[in-house]
Amino acid sequence: MYFDSFQALLTMNGHGIYVWPAYLITIVVIMAVLIAPVRRSNRLLEQLAAQLRRTESATVSGVRGQQ
Repeated sequence: MYFDSFQALLTMNGHGIYVWPAYLITIVVIMAVLIAPVRRSNRLLEQLAAQLRRTESATVSGVRGQQ
């Protein structure tokens, strides 16, 4: 193994303070890129469902008003 101990892995000969935040930022960005379209799709589906309910409600009340 390249590192002798877990502490050596974390410090990486003084470079760990730069390496680990870079990994963290990369993971956060990748997660955001993966999650954002799913959330956007869910929000769009909810908006379409609400619009459909409003349209159906208006159609039903319009039919009742004509009778």
